[in-house]
Amino acid sequence: MTVGEEFVQEQRAKLASDPHRPQYHFLPPANWMNDPNGLIQWKGRYHLFYQYNPRGPFHGDIHWGHAVSDDLLHWQDLPAALTPTAGGLDEGGCWSGCIVNNDGQPALFYTAVHPQVVCMATGDDELVRWRKSEANPLIERPPADIDAGDPWHFRDPYVWKEGDTWYMIIGTQVIGQGGAILLYRSGDLLAWEYVGPLFAGDRYQREPFWTATMWECPNLLRFENRDVLIVSFQDLEARKLLYTGYFTGAYQDHRFESQAQGVLEYGAYSYAPQVMRDEGGRYLLFTWLWEGRSEEAQRAAGWAGVMSLPRVVSVDNQGRLCMTPAPELRSLRDRNVAFHDLEVTPDGPPVLQDVQGDALEIEAEFAGTTATRFGLAFRRSPDGEEETRLLYDVEQETLWVDRRRASADPEAHRAAPDSHRQVERMPVACEDGKLRLHLFLDRSVVEVYVNERAVFSTRIYPTRPDSTGLRLLSEGGETRVGCLNVWHMESIW
Repeated sequence: MTVGEEFVQEQRAKLASDPHRPQYHFLPPANWMNDPNGLIQWKGRYHLFYQYNPRGPFHGDIHWGHAVSDDLLHWQDLPAALTPTAGGLDEGGCWSGCIVNNDGQPALFYTAVHPQVVCMATGDDELVRWRKSEANPLIERPPADIDAGDPWHFRDPYVWKEGDTWYMIIGTQVIGQGGAILLYRSGDLLAWEYVGPLFAGDRYQREPFWTATMWECPNLLRFENRDVLIVSFQDLEARKLLYTGYFTGAYQDHRFESQAQGVLEYGAYSYAPQVMRDEGGRYLLFTWLWEGRSEEAQRAAGWAGVMSLPRVVSVDNQGRLCMTPAPELRSLRDRNVAFHDLEVTPDGPPVLQDVQGDALEIEAEFAGTTATRFGLAFRRSPDGEEETRLLYDVEQETLWVDRRRASADPEAHRAAPDSHRQVERMPVACEDGKLRLHLFLDRSVVEVYVNERAVFSTRIYPTRPDSTGLRLLSEGGETRVGCLNVWHMESIW
């Protein structure tokens, strides 16, 4: 065992007793993590790169962390792929980007700061050692006709190939107008020509949702009948991260024409997703799930930031983006408890009183109701002092995540935006009179997949070791649960 491997094991052992540290979501052995970067399947193995600070559980000194997996689930930590060069272009940090296969040669594109410029590095056959290009910066500033601010915001290259030509999109802002995605092309990955704006937003648009003042972390997905542009929206003026959205439509003649748009994921804790296409043709997405607790609590814990579970991305006939958990996750299922044809009443017994856990997978199909709201409570203490409630409001057709009693610690969600500290909402309609919830509970992480289409993610920080219960809920009437499956999940470590 090497010294590095011993350190990793020591760090994992030290943090294993942390009641909030996830057991089957990926995160580094310690310290800070944010955006997923450079997702690629290379020689059959999945490589996950990510923004990483080796100095501590806080943002700064950004490197590219690196992990590799044979099954999308169990990850091996590898040395940092990119390290800022003292006195170099990226002295301020190696920010987000992507990796492509250039005829057997891995090529990595990233944002160097400050100022924000596009750089490249080439890797060895195992994607472990990287050499920064002498041609850097490949793109040294935004186009002259784009007012991206002072200092400018111009980052997160996403690269793909069509025929003999490489294309790159980059996120930016246009002062007074809103966010934008810019398009470049190249024949050799070194010399890049600006083509023009691929797609731009309107900072004054409010329906169906606001797309903020700055766009970043773009992804372009090409399906058979539709193209999809995924964008992360940031409000630079308020210095507050918002959320990620998508546009479905057509990419042609170097422009993107939007036909439909939507919020990619609800909840206040998901941002900066990246998508890769695996060797089987699937689009797989990871996103960063940040912390809700204070910076002081993160420093005390020794870690901050979690990667979402891998998700399969598709588009339905209505142009809506759909996400489902990768089927590989089923191999983590352990002991199962199943229920069928349950009638849940407002004053009925807690039928799940014997089901306990803080690392669970739950599938529930609600098949009919006379209630005003129904759902389930999880991470519940026996006396109900702590619990998180997942409730569907029938009249409003809205799924609620109620965290008002998620933690007895009043500081547990101090870092979250004020509007998201207690109750978060997601619009969703029942399909054929049914609501299907697929919930992954992993200590402080909650991911909910609704009707095999929409996703809601959040973070919770219960304080009591006995806050592990589950309970079905029905308010104002009865609810029938056609089936309910609960699996205890194995740790990936």
